Amino acid sequence: MAQDQIELILYIYNMDISKTTRQEIINAGKIAVDELIKVAMSPILNGDDDDPEPEKLKNAAATKKLAIFDAFEILNRIELEKELINGESKTKESSIKGFAEGRSR
Repeated sequence: MAQDQIELILYIYNMDISKTTRQEIINAGKIAVDELIKVAMSPILNGDDDDPEPEKLKNAAATKKLAIFDAFEILNRIELEKELINGESKTKESSIKGFAEGRSR
């Protein structure tokens, strides 16, 4: 999975996307994270139900979990894009190798 993400980042970096476009995408990502935080912070129980259905509680908890993980994923991607804009890429370029070649050190 991480290898796929690195390859995708390198592919996107090699695309002809201007710095202003990347910055606009970063700003949109920040707005999306703010919205996901609102979803994660909203209460599951609103006080109307005395005995809420377990399935409803399970779905609400799963939604909050997904919102939190998505927010972290977006934040990680924002940091990677900032590094690419500033030329501070910490990811190493990797050639396509098999499992054995990659671990033969």
